[in-house]
Formats: sequence, structure tokens, C-alpha cells
Amino acid sequence: MRVSRKDVTSATHAVPEIRFEEQELTSFGGLVMLQALLRTIDLRARLRATVQHMQSSSGYCASRILLLTIVHLFLGWRRLRDLDYYRTDSLVKRVVGLDRMPDVSTLSRRLGEFDEHAVDNLRGLLREIVGTRAIAASPSRLTMDFDGSVISTKARGIEGTAVGYNVKAKGSRSYYPLFAVMAQTGQVFDLLHRAGNCHDSRGALDFILRCEQNLRDQGFRGIFEVRIDSAHFSDATCAGLHDAGVEFSVSLPFERAPRLKTIIENRKFWHRIDDEWSYFKCTWRPSDRSRRAYPCVVYRRRVAKPRKGPIQLDLFEPIDREYQFKVAMTNKSLSPAALLRFHNGRGSQEATFAEIKSQLGLGYLPCRRQVGNQVYMVCNLIAHALGRELQMRQAPPRSKNTPTRACLWTLERIGSLRDRLIKRAARIIHPQGRTVLSFASCPDAESDIRKFVQAASRAA
Repeated sequence: MRVSRKDVTSATHAVPEIRFEEQELTSFGGLVMLQALLRTIDLRARLRATVQHMQSSSGYCASRILLLTIVHLFLGWRRLRDLDYYRTDSLVKRVVGLDRMPDVSTLSRRLGEFDEHAVDNLRGLLREIVGTRAIAASPSRLTMDFDGSVISTKARGIEGTAVGYNVKAKGSRSYYPLFAVMAQTGQVFDLLHRAGNCHDSRGALDFILRCEQNLRDQGFRGIFEVRIDSAHFSDATCAGLHDAGVEFSVSLPFERAPRLKTIIENRKFWHRIDDEWSYFKCTWRPSDRSRRAYPCVVYRRRVAKPRKGPIQLDLFEPIDREYQFKVAMTNKSLSPAALLRFHNGRGSQEATFAEIKSQLGLGYLPCRRQVGNQVYMVCNLIAHALGRELQMRQAPPRSKNTPTRACLWTLERIGSLRDRLIKRAARIIHPQGRTVLSFASCPDAESDIRKFVQAASRAA
């Protein structure tokens, strides 16, 4: 339909008068979607169960502090000090169940009052939320990727931190937790808290086996798969996983296998996968004393060689190419091409780490006490899991796993969901005694918000 300039332009340019009044307003109208989900999964009661052993005379009980922290992170705030910018928001107070928000100093102090038992219970709640969804979506096969991620700080005197290997912030003190990422849902299933100066493999085998046992305790009876990088390569790890019936693939570190390097250099014939990849198969023992040898596939990738000097924009300039090598060892029965896709699929966890660090608050340490920082980390992971659970409830998963074990849903990042739907101004009104959240008219947003609220209100 054609419109005239008169129909689309406005002659109103006056600066409006500014007035602040007591009204039930919110800058996060889309938070009603999370409120519906929290009510459906009864998160308040489950949080109370995690801290029922803690006695407190404060008006802000431990479970309310946990819920406030989760909502705080879900909304995209990072520092505890950011609480001052939304402490009067009517809908946030309604979701958290408070008439008055705590001071920042109170929130920081209460986080430091948690204990190791509360952290363990909170991790158990995270495993229950993620495990329930993953088992329902893929009851016959679940895949976990294990890797560490540095959480550093410039502050001094934070309990439990240490100076470790950190390329981006050399000399900074940090934690180095080990994360278990559920490939089928893109959620973090659990984490193992560690200081920043430990090796990647410290405590990894026990942690992996505990994750499997937790899934079995939740009723999972299918195949459990694990993908790990070369830092976890050892005879003890490979034998422990194999004896436990866990299917795994692990990268082989060339620096610890000089004989393998010689074999690759002397290899003349390679089997072709496509124009980029080729391979040959062999068997390898994790150590000279290893009692078992595992199938290995050596891959060669043909890539363009970086050019030095000025670039000549010539149509017929030849492109030099070189080879990059990788070795995957496994106890799975897969073809070399399928194993390559399966093992390369573990790269998706890096996107999960990036999302939680950049769009939530995983990279921030709010307390000087280690246990307070642990609680904050787990709350980050729960907030991320709830953001994905919210989306997974309103769309069915794919019928089967892909060769790379990609997420079974097409999900948007929590930051995109927040900008599109969560951060919508609204007003709480009470016509005829009913509580109504009133938005400005927007057909697209109305359709999406109603769809999310209805899906979140249904039992899984």
C-alpha cells in the first residue's frame, strides 16, 4: 500500500516534561516467560531443598538469594553492583518473591555464607535439570564433551585462585574448572572446581565417571559417549573409560608420541575422504606398559599455506598448500569418515563457553570467598540451562542424533532472546482484581511471548 509523506512524518519535536511517579512498571516484560517456567518446574521449592541445612536469621533466606542471583544473571547483569539499576522493577520483585531487594553488600555477604554442601546440592540441581531434558530427547545415546576454561581475575586475595597458564592474561590469578557439556542440548551438565595452576587432566577421570553414574541414577540406560582433547590422553584415562563401558574418542598428543611422528612422516599411501581430508588406520598403546591397544586414525588435512610478503593480485597466481595432521584414538566402531565428524563435533562446546562468559557472568568473580564464587558459577550455568530449556519446550527436537552430535534443537543465544523478547517495557495493572501485564502493541512480539509462556506452563 502506498503512503504519503504526510501519513508517515510527524511535526512534533518538543522535549517532553520529565516526571517520576510510583507505578508498577517493568523494563523486563518478557521475564514473564521465565516466571512461567520456574513455576512449572517448581524451582523455588527445589532451591529450598538445596539449602535446607543452612540456618539463617536474615530476612533474605538462602533460597531467595539463589533465585535472585539466577534471575540477575538471566537478565544479563554481570556485577552484583548492577542490582542497583533494577531494584525497583516490579516484575523482577514479583518473580523473585520479594517486596524489597537486598543491598549489594547483603547479597555479597550472603553468597559468602554458603558451604560446600550447598554447592554440591546446587550442582545436583543443575544435573537434574539438564539430565532430565537430555534423557527425554535422546534416551538411547548421550554425548558429553569435557574441557577446562580459565576464569581469571585482576583482584588479589580471592580464595582458591592461583597463577597458571593463561595466554590472554599472563600472571593473573584464576580458577580452572572442568566442564561437562551435554552435546545434545548444548547445556553444561556439571563442573569440577579447580585452582588455576592445575593440569587439564587433574581429577578428570573420576569426574567423567561420576557424570555417567549421575545419568544412570536418573534412569539413562543408553550408550554414554565422551569426547576429550589430548590433555586427557593417558593409559589410566583410556583404560578407566573402556572398563566402565564408556565409548570415547581422544586426540593423541604428538609431543608425547615421537614414534608416531616417524610413522606419519614415512607414510606414502593415504586413503581419501574428500578433497580436504585423507587418512590411514593403525593401533596404538597409550604407554609402553599399557595392557591394551586401541584403534587410531591418523588424519591429514590439505590447507592453503600462508603467504609472506606483499600479495600479488594476479589471476594465475599459484596457491601453495601444506598438510596439517591430527590423530584420534577411540574404542568406538566407526568408519574413519564418521569418526572424524564425531570427534570434530566437540568444537561446539567452545560456543557454549563463549555464550556463558559473554552473555551471562561466568567470567566474573564476585566474592573473595571460594564458596561464594562457586555458587555464582553454578547459578550462571543454571541460568543458561533455563534459557535453553525455555526454548526447547516450545519446539520438538530432531528425531535422531547427527554424526557430529549437534544440538537437537535450533536455539538462539540467550543474549539474542533477551534483546528480542525479555527486555520489553510493560506495566502491571489490576483490572477487576486480576493481575495483568500490559505491553505496547507489537504483533510479532505478542505471538512469540504467548507461545513461550504457553510452552513453559506445560509439564515437560
